[in-house]
Amino acid sequence: QVQLVESGGGLVEAGGSLRLSCTASGGIFPFKSTGWYRQAPGHERELVAEIFNSHRTNYLDSVQGRFTISRVVATNTVNLQMNNLKPEDSAMYYCYYQRYGPEDPHWGRGTQVTVSS
Repeated sequence: QVQLVESGGGLVEAGGSLRLSCTASGGIFPFKSTGWYRQAPGHERELVAEIFNSHRTNYLDSVQGRFTISRVVATNTVNLQMNNLKPEDSAMYYCYYQRYGPEDPHWGRGTQVTVSS
C-alpha cells in the first residue's frame, strides 16, 4: 500500500500563491505518475496537474502558466506551486499516486484551498 500525506492549502486572496505538498511512503515502486485533482461543491473531480516517471507533465488548461508541478525523488514528494490564484481555483485538492500494474490509484485525504475575491 501507498500512504500519502498532504500539506499546504488554506485561505488566500485572489492573486496570491499557495504551495501544496504530498509525500508518499510505503510500497511506492514502481512509480508511474503522481499529481493533484480537485473537486469543488457541485462539480466533478478534475485533474489539475500530474507528473510522470518520464518527467512529462500535464496541466488543466485553466491553470497552465499559473501552476507548476514538481517532484522530489529523494523524499517521494510532489509539490504544486499555485500562483495568481483565482476564486474559481477554490476546491478540495487531492493528491494521487499511481504505480505501474493493474491497480487503482492511491489517494490522499484532501486539502482545502479557498481563494477570496
